[in-house]
Amino acid sequence: MNKENRISRRAVLRGIGATVALPWLESMGSLARAASAPLAISRAATSVGPTVPNRMLFVYAPNGMVMPDWNPAPDDIGKGYKLPSLLEPIADFKDDFNIITGLAVDQARSHGDGGGDHARAMAAYLTGAHPYKTDGSEPVRSGISVDQIAASRIGQTTRLPSLEIGSEVTNSAGSCDSGYSCLYNSTVSWRSATTPLPKLCSPSEIFNRLFGTNGSVFGRQKSILDYVQGENARLRNLVSRDDQHKLDEYFDSIRDIERRIERAAKAPEGAKPDYTVPKDIPENFAEHMQILADLVALAFQTDTTRVITFVLANEGSNRLYHELGIHDGHHEISHHRNRPERIATLRKINVYHMQQFAYILQKLKNTKEGDGTLLDHSMVSLGGGNADSDRHEHWNVPTLLCGKGGGTVATGRHIHYAQETPLSNLWLSMLDRMNCSIDSLGDSSGRLSELAG
Repeated sequence: MNKENRISRRAVLRGIGATVALPWLESMGSLARAASAPLAISRAATSVGPTVPNRMLFVYAPNGMVMPDWNPAPDDIGKGYKLPSLLEPIADFKDDFNIITGLAVDQARSHGDGGGDHARAMAAYLTGAHPYKTDGSEPVRSGISVDQIAASRIGQTTRLPSLEIGSEVTNSAGSCDSGYSCLYNSTVSWRSATTPLPKLCSPSEIFNRLFGTNGSVFGRQKSILDYVQGENARLRNLVSRDDQHKLDEYFDSIRDIERRIERAAKAPEGAKPDYTVPKDIPENFAEHMQILADLVALAFQTDTTRVITFVLANEGSNRLYHELGIHDGHHEISHHRNRPERIATLRKINVYHMQQFAYILQKLKNTKEGDGTLLDHSMVSLGGGNADSDRHEHWNVPTLLCGKGGGTVATGRHIHYAQETPLSNLWLSMLDRMNCSIDSLGDSSGRLSELAG
């Protein structure tokens, strides 16, 4: 073996109509390729010692939280803080995240534009920019979002610059919130001030986007892995036994996702709530979220992209959570008017969303990579542009930062900043850790200096 010629971190398996990226393998850093057994895989960057990349995942939670059950006490800071009740679903990951209080999304406020707090909350969340009030009869305008700044700087290193996904489709028609275009309520990612990026909700569409299939593989007898079987066999002859085991686990996860998407597509028609669901999206919210989380893990594991936005539900969503015994819409419930029974119902929805987030964290933490896990090598934020949505508050918005960012973030703490510190300061700090530093973003005023510990 020629020790100077290693398997590329960018290697993929190719077949007719399919491309399967590879997870990180020990052999990418220590095992050579046999010169007599060439692989028909991409070798765009052959490295002498692979570095594990950093990633960004932005998870958006709509309609605010029951904030008294979200925030720790202001003076209960640092490690050892008492975990608030809404964070109980992620208690097992307390050492893997920071809860950050005091941050504000100022540009979600009216600033003379009247109503429309839900639309502004989502449009301003990752941009720090005040959206132009239009019902769609004029062009929409907000600002470039943090994920797209990263995508523009590092997107050329991966097959997909970024990935935008969510549970509810992007609505591009009409007015949804006090004269604001529905695009604002359902779009968190902006390539430019005038270019909102629609999200993918269909698991099969996301799967095909990730793996570059020519048309859907679903409805056929074959797995996508059947199309790259020959290259897979060659690869296995070149890697260590540990890497062979890792490949088995990885390919098993791909087949499992394929089977779950097929089941969702074939599910019988039943009673549907009063919103449109694309055909192959599971009726059960948790099942849909878990499939999307598995796809996120695959996207990061294969280094297909390093930048993802994940919208749990659109801002102002009136989704019905029948599985929780809740038969009123989420948005309607979020305006609880301080009625105890309404607050209790909103709390159930908040907890349910956090349970889905726990699954994402568990998936990333269970995926080994190098000397750590995907979660160690990621920055995963969760939050939204509304705090207490009954009053449409945009200060002290719910904010979590999970993962160690490749060793650049010290976790396990409650970090409290002065009230009205721009949320955009967090995004600048995350961009620094992606080697994508910029001077400012939206209404930013600087960096968050305490993230490193």
